[in-house]
Amino acid sequence: MEFESIVVLVVLCGLIITLALDKMRPGLLFFSAVILLMLTGTISAQEALAGFSNKGMITVAILFLVSEGVRRSGALNKIIRMILPSKKGSIGGSLAQVLPPIAGISAFLNNTAVVVIFAPIIKKWSEHINMPATKFLIPLSYATILGGVCTLIGTSTNLVVNGMIVDQGFRSLGLFELGKVGLPITFVGLIYLIVASKWLLPGKLTSADQLADRKEYAYNMNVLPGSMFIGQTIENGKLSLLQQFEVRSLIRDGEHILLEQMRIAIRENDQLVLGGKHGSLAQLVATEGIEFNCLSDLERDFVSKKAIKQVEAVLGPRFPGIGKTLGEFDFYRHYGAVVMSVHRNGEIISVGLSDLVLKEGDNLVVLTDGTFIPTWGDSSVFLLLSDVGDFSIPGNKTQRWISVGLVVLMIIGAALGEFLPKMDGVKFDMFFFAAFTMVIMAWTKIIPTQNYTKFINWDILITIACAFGISKAMMNSGIADSIAHQIISIASGYGPFAILAAVYIITNIFTEVITNNAAAALCFPISLSVANQMGIDPTPLFVTICIAASASFATPIGYQTNLIVQSVGNYKFSDYLKIGIPLNIIVFILSIILIPMIWEF
Repeated sequence: MEFESIVVLVVLCGLIITLALDKMRPGLLFFSAVILLMLTGTISAQEALAGFSNKGMITVAILFLVSEGVRRSGALNKIIRMILPSKKGSIGGSLAQVLPPIAGISAFLNNTAVVVIFAPIIKKWSEHINMPATKFLIPLSYATILGGVCTLIGTSTNLVVNGMIVDQGFRSLGLFELGKVGLPITFVGLIYLIVASKWLLPGKLTSADQLADRKEYAYNMNVLPGSMFIGQTIENGKLSLLQQFEVRSLIRDGEHILLEQMRIAIRENDQLVLGGKHGSLAQLVATEGIEFNCLSDLERDFVSKKAIKQVEAVLGPRFPGIGKTLGEFDFYRHYGAVVMSVHRNGEIISVGLSDLVLKEGDNLVVLTDGTFIPTWGDSSVFLLLSDVGDFSIPGNKTQRWISVGLVVLMIIGAALGEFLPKMDGVKFDMFFFAAFTMVIMAWTKIIPTQNYTKFINWDILITIACAFGISKAMMNSGIADSIAHQIISIASGYGPFAILAAVYIITNIFTEVITNNAAAALCFPISLSVANQMGIDPTPLFVTICIAASASFATPIGYQTNLIVQSVGNYKFSDYLKIGIPLNIIVFILSIILIPMIWEF
């Protein structure tokens, strides 16, 4: 093995391991890898930087802004309220009404923006009509993923692969070309979700009275000296002075006492861990003799005098406190809000918060004043902010109509642009119409013009741009050819279908372990080498990468929308395995059958 091949292999192994361990953001890891490959002479400086001028990468950046414009206009809020059933029905019937429009919207808009807006609204809607939200939130994420594979702009991964296709001199994929396989996959996938969600997702179907009493939030309270609570008896988790709450446990002298099927009298300085609905919070704040177990006196004073709202905040990768404990970070000093509990992997944590290490995707339940969401609503440090009980629709009617009209024109223009003649060398493609839409949104004030850059996910863009350099290094060094040769030697005896299956499985495993864009970047040069060595058309393999890199259903970490709904729905990791693995298998089988029928080898 030559020196260049050894260097690329070591860099790739290190890249995959560090991505899987999530020690650093993908963009910085990919950039570091590209610089190492450039310094060792595997790729030139021009090859290392070529991705930063790729039209596909820039189109992704523009579409971030277009999606933000639609989000800020309130159009998506209006749409989701129109498609949600007004009355309680069956789980399957409600999903059948909601999921197809969501998948259709996600085919043209950033699916993260769709989930960020729809998830809290669907959760509040389900509570309003007495249905478990857990039956709807994972299907919401999966529907956006399925819808994204139907068009070229449905997910950034499709644009990444298409950019590499064009970079290698092949014909660009059309706007709706992936829909030839994406639409059947989406149709079958949605049917599966409609049928299976009732049985495979958590959340019991109960009567309205039982559901109304369901406890969703936890509060840690201190019993003050001289309190009227001293001497009161807790029996089977119930306390007469706080009938709207369930006493989940009691902490006395550092010992955690569970209260199931027992009686215990309250003493001075006991801590009560209470569970209750958000509507009972005002009563708790006003109750004398107990106070919130806050981290500092400033927080305690804030809660008693200014806290009027309860907000759920899902931490994003840019949150500055990731890897620190709440005690070290001081959330109140940074954001003017007090953390009451943390929802993580199906567990509600309200005790020992000062020692809790914060992680991306944590759902923090915080007490705030009325300025928190207006101040931090556009911040990239939070994946989602949801004001519990809030049903307001942002934006105005004029902006909603303008944004929807512009997106429709963008889609029509991109679909018909290839039939239009070039004008002074300008090609009327997806990039042109997306850029035109974004500029109009900016000049009509739908997109903020002073801080517009904060709505672009720069980590994804850097990952995409550097992916071109990584792919070039794999081809220059011969690593892609070597891996392709191994795949061919193992699967060639079973024909091109086995090769297609091998490429799909490798890509899908990568996307579950690392990220979808990274998976596509690593598998593209391998697929190209496979096609060259076998003398077949590479298009079926390229389409396979697009589908496999997006089909991340088995874990919450493979796709950001899965991580968001995990926090909002308080799902466990196993919930994704139960419903996601069968969907992964369905998409795999359909892809291997349909792709060769549409794109011949």
